[in-house]
Amino acid sequence: SRPPRRALRAVARWTVAVLVFAGLGGGVAYGISDAAREDVPGLATKSDGRWQYPKLSLPALPADAPRPFSGNNAGEIHHADPRALLLPAPAGAVADKKLTGGWVGEERFLSEYELDDGERSDLLVALRDAGLRHIAARGWTMPDGTSSRVYLLTFPSTAFTDAFVADELDQGLEFGVPLKESPETVLDESWTQEGAGLDASVYAYEETEPYGSVQTRQAYIRAGDTLALVVHERPVKKGRAAAVPFHQTLILQDQLLN
Repeated sequence: SRPPRRALRAVARWTVAVLVFAGLGGGVAYGISDAAREDVPGLATKSDGRWQYPKLSLPALPADAPRPFSGNNAGEIHHADPRALLLPAPAGAVADKKLTGGWVGEERFLSEYELDDGERSDLLVALRDAGLRHIAARGWTMPDGTSSRVYLLTFPSTAFTDAFVADELDQGLEFGVPLKESPETVLDESWTQEGAGLDASVYAYEETEPYGSVQTRQAYIRAGDTLALVVHERPVKKGRAAAVPFHQTLILQDQLLN
């Protein structure tokens, strides 16, 4: 059974440090480390189930603003509008009418989690104590029934993001954070970091059997002052949430945040 959420916090602080170190060693640069406003390479649509995303590009920055992981940006702050850093929906997707790529409130983000009233209140306080500035979100559903949701949470600096992750999200080596539709998750062992950037850290999880009405994959991307939550769900009657488009989504969202 899953350990109590609060009991994992001490372990999580050490685990996050270990995962960050390992993730930095396993990443492969994806061709945009020196491109301030150039096109971001996408992943070609192939017969392995990849989705066809539109051509991506990094948004323009304010004059003289550094990129998040440049040497003169100690806080690793994204100066671009967070809404412009959200991954667009792929071809064939039906847009989520409530998650259109704009701002959403804290309660909408918290609604993703399996929390009792006390836990929800605690997490809301923790978000505010961590200086949460904005939450941008986009969602869509694909023809095969897979629904996707991406949230970008912006904090004052990377130190606030790191503290929130370590103290509140309980990312252990085995368990993710319980979402409403996936009370039991484990690390996604098929995720290799290949194709992801060198500066952000990606933690990917998948729901274990027995599934409920849907099977879920979830991930966090920690990129300086920004934390992304990515969720893919697919009705079990149509099959499992596929790994290939999930990993593709992570790689592309990661690249937009690097």
